[in-house]
Amino acid sequence: MLTTLKKVIPIMFTIWVGTSYAQEKNGGEMDEMWGEQNTLGADAPASRTALFDDGNYAMFIHWGIYSNIANKWKDSTYYGISEWIMNPRRANIPVDEYMAEAKNFNPVYFDAKAIAQLAKDAGMKYVVVTSKHHDGFAMYNSKSNDFNIVKATPFARDPMKELSKACKELGLGFGFYYSHNQDWTFPGGNGGPKVNEKGKEVDFEYYFKKKCLPQVKEIVTEYGDIAMVWFDTPGNMEKKYVAELVDVVRKHQPNAMISGRAGHGLGDYKSLGDMNIPVKNIGGLWETVDVTNDSWGYAWYDQNWKGPKRILKSIISTVARGGTYMLNVGPAPDGSIPTEAQESLRASGEWIGRYPQVIYKSGASPWGRKLPWGDATIASDGKLNLCVYEWPLDGKLWLPGLKNNITSAKLWVNGEQLKLETSRDGDWAALILPAKRPESLISIIEVELDGRPEVSTSSSLDPIFATVLPVDFATAEGAAISEKRWMEKFGEWKHIEQAQDWTDKGKVTWKVVVKEPGYYQTELNYAGSGRLVWNITSDEGNVVQNQQNSSEVYNYYEMGLLKFEKPGEHTITVSLVDGNRQGASLKEIRLTPEGSME
Repeated sequence: MLTTLKKVIPIMFTIWVGTSYAQEKNGGEMDEMWGEQNTLGADAPASRTALFDDGNYAMFIHWGIYSNIANKWKDSTYYGISEWIMNPRRANIPVDEYMAEAKNFNPVYFDAKAIAQLAKDAGMKYVVVTSKHHDGFAMYNSKSNDFNIVKATPFARDPMKELSKACKELGLGFGFYYSHNQDWTFPGGNGGPKVNEKGKEVDFEYYFKKKCLPQVKEIVTEYGDIAMVWFDTPGNMEKKYVAELVDVVRKHQPNAMISGRAGHGLGDYKSLGDMNIPVKNIGGLWETVDVTNDSWGYAWYDQNWKGPKRILKSIISTVARGGTYMLNVGPAPDGSIPTEAQESLRASGEWIGRYPQVIYKSGASPWGRKLPWGDATIASDGKLNLCVYEWPLDGKLWLPGLKNNITSAKLWVNGEQLKLETSRDGDWAALILPAKRPESLISIIEVELDGRPEVSTSSSLDPIFATVLPVDFATAEGAAISEKRWMEKFGEWKHIEQAQDWTDKGKVTWKVVVKEPGYYQTELNYAGSGRLVWNITSDEGNVVQNQQNSSEVYNYYEMGLLKFEKPGEHTITVSLVDGNRQGASLKEIRLTPEGSME
């Protein structure tokens, strides 16, 4: 990320979109699992932040006994994230039965060099692996607790020693995940037994002193230099405990980043909720974590793999919003990485190898949001990288609200640059593209400007592509715009901003710039119950009003054609005229140009 630009651009567009993920209404005991994260990383030295801040892309590995169980327990399959299989909300496996499963865990095809090489081939800059997840099982040779992969399984090796060495040999950073608050098998841990082996009732202090603190000391002293300690789910853990763990990391690994999920604002950066790629730029140091399929740990049925283009769009979208992307792989029961994940990671990695300037040391998009045809990052040399997801059929790619003059625009084609013609229409700049896209995944255009990018922050309607306007960019009156999180399957999180709590005069309004007047097909993306009547009105007095059905699942519903008489700045206002206002939730509006219809 480009430090100077990050200090300027995010301030222009947005502020951190939610300092607390503690308000989940549907998550039960997962409330507050990500912790309170305020202004993190402001004073961290460059020696600590450089790999995170410049690399922008990393590998996450969730691996443990749950990988061997693979979401199947006593002939029943449990759909959702597999690392929670033991929890009462899943299979509710008794502690002694779960711990006994260690004897069946023998990942004989684990190959540390192959995994490190996969991360390298994928274009990732560091690897973070679970040293202990919520189940309490240590994936390294812990001297302080025998429930670990060396002492409790037939594998009897320390794979973390091997992986740490392999990463260092390939020039990759290496870090540990450690669940510091939850421990479902050790007495006193959050979610764990209430009494110790002597039948004495114990509290969190017992777990912290007997297991948590000693194990954190182990992982920061026995594996050489590490790049990160990724604490997770602090819940209501007292600050004194978090502070003590942070002190241990700082003492032994002063250059290791500490995740924001440590809690109490004591980490080095913000960690967004799982699987959350924001739609607006965010300032400061932050990351989002995501999965290659649906589950973090291996699940026997989970074949919902992300293809290389989807992986690339997720990386670019995160970097373009100002963040770092960490993508998870879950080794199979035998310790190998599933073939489908390997193929997508290598294919996307080959693309990154051709266009490293798009990802590494790159700054956020000056538009503060994705554009209808793709997204943009700013390279370390100040050039714009335009990432074209959708190729325009008429050969013109429009850049809205660009105040600068374009001094050069070049399309990358087979390792060489093709100079492009440009034109202007007010604040709209156009790039003239060849008919055929040069990349099957994502094409890159390098643009030089006559100075630092100056862009209007107003939303705009593209004259060629459908434009989606999330409520994140709207204002509300008589309705509330707020964050909503929910799980599709257990642990598979969705995150949106939505307009709810509609009054009879409630409305949501967007300011938009229209380049081409004419008709636009309008669609609303919402959830609710029963039939709802929506009204869409422009500042020119043109109205679309329609009744459509609804469901608890967010869907697009066609509303009708809205006409814009003149180019320039307009407002679009959506109101809920009739129906069950209490359950109505509006996510976004989509407008597709239909032309003049003359």
